[in-house]
This record gives sequence, C-alpha cells and structure tokens, in this order.
Amino acid sequence: MALRQYTLSTGKQVFLGKSAETNEELIAQAKNGELLLHTSKPGSPFTNIKAPSSELTPEEIYDAAVMCAKHSQDWRDNKKDVLVHYFLSNDVNKEKDMKTGTFGVKKFKEIKVKKQDILEFEKLKNGS
Repeated sequence: MALRQYTLSTGKQVFLGKSAETNEELIAQAKNGELLLHTSKPGSPFTNIKAPSSELTPEEIYDAAVMCAKHSQDWRDNKKDVLVHYFLSNDVNKEKDMKTGTFGVKKFKEIKVKKQDILEFEKLKNGS
C-alpha cells in the first residue's frame, strides 16, 4: 500500500492516502478506536493516527490535521485556513453505491487548521 507516512514529534505514526484507492486501503486497515481525519470538503487524503484515540493529545490531533490539510484540494486551491473533520474509525461506513474513496461518517468533530501552520509544515517538510 503506497501511503504517505509521517512521524509525530511524540513518535506516533500517521498515514495518509494518496488516491481514492489508497484511501479505501487506509480505511480498511484502521483499527477500531483509532482516529481518522478528512477535510470538510471533498478531495483530501483520509488520515490515520496509529494509536488508540484515548491516548492522543489535542496537539497530536492538530498536527495530524495539519498534514491532512496540507495534502488537500482545499489547500491547493485556496491557500487559506482548512476545516478538518476527525472521527473514530468505527464511525465510518461504506454503502455499496458509494464510489471508490467515498465514505459516510456517523459523527465527527471539527478543527480549523490555520494557514500559517500549514505553511510552517511545508517548510519543515521541504527542509527550508
């Protein structure tokens, strides 16, 4: 599975899909109780923090949201703050008529990722 992979400063692994197909794979491998993220608008990678959600800090969730936002169409097209939804893997469902890479979510919380934080992540990622 060709996923983007990052490590949080706390050592936890974060995986991001690269396409509709890899988003399907990412959702399939997420364990119950793990946290998933996706932008509020279509066109972003599903993002999975590989740890029980009960062990995550607000800072870890925000850092993963920055990663999700950075790789989204919303960021690419607008270069503004990005709204990201986060939810438990067991709150995700897939109806048979949904297209590849599309999922339903029963309940979620929302976090606003600041433009400046995405720009700082891009700088770090590019080594500048």
